[in-house]
Amino acid sequence: MSESESWKERGVALRVFVYVFATHLFAGFVYLLFYVGEHAHK
Repeated sequence: MSESESWKERGVALRVFVYVFATHLFAGFVYLLFYVGEHAHK
């Protein structure tokens, strides 16, 4: 396997990791909004 191929694979793996991390962060934020909304004093 050439150097550029392994570099490409590493880039793809990094991108997947960033996307998964960002998605979980966003989902956590939405969950937090629902949690705060449910427990707000009305």
